[in-house]
Amino acid sequence: MDSDVTPDELRALAARFTDEVLNGHDLGAALDDLVAEDFVEQNPLPGQGPGRAGLADVLAGMVAGFPDMHWDVLDTLVEGDRIMSLSTWTGTHDGEFMGIPPTGRTVSVEAWTIDRYRDGRLVESRILMDVTGLLGQLGVAPTPADG
Repeated sequence: MDSDVTPDELRALAARFTDEVLNGHDLGAALDDLVAEDFVEQNPLPGQGPGRAGLADVLAGMVAGFPDMHWDVLDTLVEGDRIMSLSTWTGTHDGEFMGIPPTGRTVSVEAWTIDRYRDGRLVESRILMDVTGLLGQLGVAPTPADG
């Protein structure tokens, strides 16, 4: 990212990605504008292909499984061209997701991301998501309360 970009400008880019792509479900123009074609996911979901197209496919699968999916950013830290965010996403499992048929259950999933931007576009991301908690909420994996 350009050295003259401020932490506030980086936060604004990340907020725009959250608002337009994740919450607005705009996997066309907004995704093209905000994510580099050669985007790299350092911790891809199973089956995620490369680049911006791979990210679009993963997000489309999440939206298909959770049509009301909504992300809330709880905290951010910025250093250089990177922004780390703690987020929670919520949604109702009304469509198939990663082979799991719809359960109608509402989930709340914590996620940490470290994103890197260059020239105003997301070029690299690493997401750590509470997948075990997600699967437990969907009823397809035991939860601590299940023993």
